[in-house]
Amino acid sequence: MAQQAPLTTADYAAPTSDHFAPADYVRFTNLVYQTCGIQLNASKQLMVETRLRKRLKETGAGTYRNYCKLLAQEDSHEELILLIDAITTNKTEFFREPAHFNYLSKKVLPDLGRRLKASRPIRVWSAGCSTGKEAYTLAMVLMDSQRSNIIQDFEILGTDICTQVLEKASQAVYLDTDIEPIPEALRKKYLLRSRAQGTPTFRIAPELRSTVRFQRLNFMDDKYFVDAPFDIVFCRNVIIYFDRPTQEQVVNKLAACLVPEGHFFTGHSETLSGLATRLNNVAPTIYRKATEG
Repeated sequence: MAQQAPLTTADYAAPTSDHFAPADYVRFTNLVYQTCGIQLNASKQLMVETRLRKRLKETGAGTYRNYCKLLAQEDSHEELILLIDAITTNKTEFFREPAHFNYLSKKVLPDLGRRLKASRPIRVWSAGCSTGKEAYTLAMVLMDSQRSNIIQDFEILGTDICTQVLEKASQAVYLDTDIEPIPEALRKKYLLRSRAQGTPTFRIAPELRSTVRFQRLNFMDDKYFVDAPFDIVFCRNVIIYFDRPTQEQVVNKLAACLVPEGHFFTGHSETLSGLATRLNNVAPTIYRKATEG
């Protein structure tokens, strides 16, 4: 695992009843880095403290120092999961960065359809899927291609480290403001409107939900226990939270789960330039795995 640059206490807020003591925050940020690869610098301290107040109350820790002691205990695995849930940012939306889905439908899927025919399902991985909007967007694109006889069967895996967002993804219920980026034609085919009174909600149609499954995965795990290999991996706006050595490790583990010539999609603000990988750039923020040998 990549090593984080040593942190010092000088940059952090002085200890008060409402803040981490400097040494405690240093230990905390190192623990988060070792657990999930996310770097938290001095500018994140107030955000972290705000998000952890509920954990202090629910665990009975009372202070940030006591909470750090709780996390250091051998049986703290479940609390570590809740900690990561609390501090991770899960911004996502349907059809985010639409050029990717256009490239997928116009170039990638027709090629896969010709090569695979009905020999096996096309396998797609939404790595860092958050509340499932990316995974269900992929499902809409692939199902439309299936209905047009461009591809045959497909299956989609969505993974995230946060258990709370995975639960929302499995429920597949979204507000009317969430579905605004979805084209009207796709809404009619793949969304069901709730009959309940109050704030309008929509649920992904059963036929679409059946093509997607979700599981928890930590990018810092030594091995990814997923049903590899995949033809397509979407890992967008995730590695931006890691330092470069960790990015290289994570990307290579993801790429190892790709078939030769499989496609890898990153976020618009991310680049693999300078990383030692077997992924070749074929379009902006889109890569293709080199063939064996």
